[in-house]
Amino acid sequence: MNHTGNLDLCHAIPSISLTQYWSNVCIMRLDGDQRLEAYRRMLRIRRFEEEGMRQCKDDKIPGWFHSSVGQEAAIVGACLALKDDDAMTGTHRSHGHPIGKGADLNGLMAELMGKEGGICKGRGGSMHVADNSVGIISESGIVGGGIPLATGCAFSAKVRGVDQVALCFFGDGAVNQGTFHESLNMASLWKLPVIYHCENNGYAMTTSVAQSHGQPKIALRAAGYGMPGVTVDGQSVGAVYESAAAAVTRARAGEGPTLIEANTYRFDEHDFGMVITGEPYRSVEEVEAHKRNRDPILLYRTVLLDEGINEKKLRAIEYEVVEAVKLAVQFGLDSPQPRPETLPDYMFNSPLAGHHGFVAGPERN
Repeated sequence: MNHTGNLDLCHAIPSISLTQYWSNVCIMRLDGDQRLEAYRRMLRIRRFEEEGMRQCKDDKIPGWFHSSVGQEAAIVGACLALKDDDAMTGTHRSHGHPIGKGADLNGLMAELMGKEGGICKGRGGSMHVADNSVGIISESGIVGGGIPLATGCAFSAKVRGVDQVALCFFGDGAVNQGTFHESLNMASLWKLPVIYHCENNGYAMTTSVAQSHGQPKIALRAAGYGMPGVTVDGQSVGAVYESAAAAVTRARAGEGPTLIEANTYRFDEHDFGMVITGEPYRSVEEVEAHKRNRDPILLYRTVLLDEGINEKKLRAIEYEVVEAVKLAVQFGLDSPQPRPETLPDYMFNSPLAGHHGFVAGPERN
């Protein structure tokens, strides 16, 4: 455990000791500018998600809406350890991941609305956003679907000999997928520069970790693949950043992958508007206790004030974020719907020769 008391490197890994893990890694903390940026990005996620749920309720956003409210620190702390050209993959609950890495709010909101002004021209929607400008390779509605993609990105970086890493977000439910185990084994064998970042919010939809994991301490699974497994307080953006920055430094140095388990909590239901019949899988008291005592944004606001940050600066950021989200909503509402005849556009690297016949390559008689 480090000086903050927040990190716990799994002692059960026989091949990689605590001393070995930190031997070439200096503990990096958020500096002055980064601290304010962390607060800004967490707020951007929170206000974006809240407004998104309102737009979903008004039928402006079609399909499912999986909110990441409550998990902002686990997202932003990891993303701030990256460079813009580092690759990142997400999950079905991934509106926050692009924001955490600095994506444009206007294009993101328009994408959720299925509009032409969206990051993916309205083709991706809520669960399949990609934005190469900030390294977002893919998000996936398939549980565990992003894990092999991130592994492939790390393999590509290693083969090309470039100074890039891949950050892979996934939830506790994905740990029981075969893609998790196959990818970690491959990454360990080839010492790939990838960080496997599990947002453990305690529930895979409605099934708790205790009910579905033979080994509920997810970070311990790293031992089976000879890589460090780190457990971190996912409600502390500073603690998440420290663990992610250490893993990124290790990966860039050619020392291979790291598994991070960020223990966090989902404040909203699995999917907006979802109604669970029968006996509830978690109590109202449990949810309210987390909102009251473990809100990552309120916790970090207190930290910043205690560290001497002027409250006027925080209020200015809060106002700025509210206005930015308002502009994003208006941008999305004003953006046109994709025209039906453009359906084949953006499907392939080379445009189709003819839209109406769906003919690829040279037109034929």
